[in-house]
Amino acid sequence: MKHILFFIRALDAGGAERQLVVTAKGLADRGHKVSVLSFYSGGFYADEFNESKVQLLSLQKKGRWDLVGFLLRLIKLLRQQSPDVIYSYLGVANILSVLMHPFITSTRIVWGVRASNMNLKEYDWLSRWSYRLECRLSRFADIIIANSHAGLTFALAHGFPEKKITVIPNGIDTERYYPDKLAGEALRKAWGVAENELLIGVVGRIDPMKAHPVFLEAATLVNQQYEQVRFVCVGTGEAEYAKAMHTLATDLELDKVLIWAGRHADMLAVYNALDIVSLSSSYGEGFPNVIGEAMACGVPCVATDVGDSALIIDATGLVVPAKKSKALFRAWCEILLLDSKDFKRLSVLARERVINEYSINALLDRTATVLVNE
Repeated sequence: MKHILFFIRALDAGGAERQLVVTAKGLADRGHKVSVLSFYSGGFYADEFNESKVQLLSLQKKGRWDLVGFLLRLIKLLRQQSPDVIYSYLGVANILSVLMHPFITSTRIVWGVRASNMNLKEYDWLSRWSYRLECRLSRFADIIIANSHAGLTFALAHGFPEKKITVIPNGIDTERYYPDKLAGEALRKAWGVAENELLIGVVGRIDPMKAHPVFLEAATLVNQQYEQVRFVCVGTGEAEYAKAMHTLATDLELDKVLIWAGRHADMLAVYNALDIVSLSSSYGEGFPNVIGEAMACGVPCVATDVGDSALIIDATGLVVPAKKSKALFRAWCEILLLDSKDFKRLSVLARERVINEYSINALLDRTATVLVNE
């Protein structure tokens, strides 16, 4: 039995965080000693570890500038825990795991790389500086796990050592995400969507990488031609940017057909409420969980060609070039105009593909092999 310590900034809502939860709990159920250490206590996914075999730890960070005390607590805790493996998720945690290695010399350092083709110009100076430092320190990690082939390519282009990187795709819990018509109908009713209306949704934080303007522009084109199609944006974001997206939607005359749903805990109901799940991202995606989860629910996806979207969707939906709202519009129309038999065929194929290619067991098998040489 190995002691594996997962290390992440916070357990906030997000795809990387969701995969950490699934992987940590799965490895614990397989008999490993598993701890999850976060900078901050609580978080959207913290309750997921209640009644699990995973030990949840926090460094109780008080804010961005709580540095000296934070680092001293980190060193003390790592020495106490003395894990066999630290599996860090995302940039700052990756950097710190390498910097802590002199204090825990027998511990293997494993990095998690979750994105690809990031446009760091959209983010602050600290994010840009952190990524440059992460690239420089990558050679000191023992193993680097990318969750997508696109992420692998991007990392190599920025100096990550090729011999240390492997790809392990995300795993989708098909017992958590499955076709559930009643759950979808209940949420549609709560949103005020009529039975004869079709609903296209984008799920994810309101962030520049998600390219909501592309989604909204495509929605405008649909709205000009079809009366029984509505749209929903599920997720939250930084206040000023989210406000700008709301303003854009108003300017595009979408207020009567667009729902700003905010964050939802019941994602099973969200996916089942939608006729099409759309990903409009222009950069940054690795393995978009939204696509895998929607497909597991039997919902066809239309996505921009970022990250591994095309590989995941394959023949179960459509993929279009990034930043092309007209291409997204045409792909939506192609799916919406399918007859019920062809639509059902796509639905079945989508779920089967997730079961066959992106199961939780496959994720755990591959991860255990890399982390502990099972």
